Amino acid sequence: MKYIRKLYDWVLHWADSKYGPLALFVLAFAESSFFPIPPDVLLIALALGARKKSFQFALICSIASIAGGLLGYSIGHYLWWDGATYSAIAQFFFNNIPGFTEDIFTSIQNQYSEYGFMIIFSAGFTPIPYKIFTISAGAFNISLPLFVIASAISRSARFFLVAGLIWKFGNPIKDFIDKYFNILSVIFTLFLIGGFILIKYII
Repeated sequence: MKYIRKLYDWVLHWADSKYGPLALFVLAFAESSFFPIPPDVLLIALALGARKKSFQFALICSIASIAGGLLGYSIGHYLWWDGATYSAIAQFFFNNIPGFTEDIFTSIQNQYSEYGFMIIFSAGFTPIPYKIFTISAGAFNISLPLFVIASAISRSARFFLVAGLIWKFGNPIKDFIDKYFNILSVIFTLFLIGGFILIKYII
């Protein structure tokens, strides 16, 4: 996947530009619906270059990602179907967006029915491609308020966690994040889901 590597390097080069924060906003917005590189890459680079602004960058990333999620939701809701079949837009995504397959898309409907908030939250926080869930949420008419709340909590938690680690530990934490963030995000999500389930049974 040479073009993915080129995209990765292209994203990183914005960290040395005065347009870094703007690029972060655009990247986080686009990643929520179609762009394959996660915004954490640029967020980490920017935060390392200006640790005092780490949480500012996390806020930019969160707002843009949530807004981009609404774009993904709109694509799914308004453009995904051509009657009872997939539209040309859907076929384009299946054929050109890495990790966005028809099999994965159809399997998500059952997950929404069973888990609701939890599946959106998990997609927003973990390494699972968020765009698949934003678009499918719109395509399957998932509650928009539920989608927005789950997205806001999960995306903000993810980006502020990264920013907090950079702010606290600086450059030494970068390799740790690169190596273990996927595992840590999954563990953190499991703890949160467990907490929600516990609260559900207590109440």
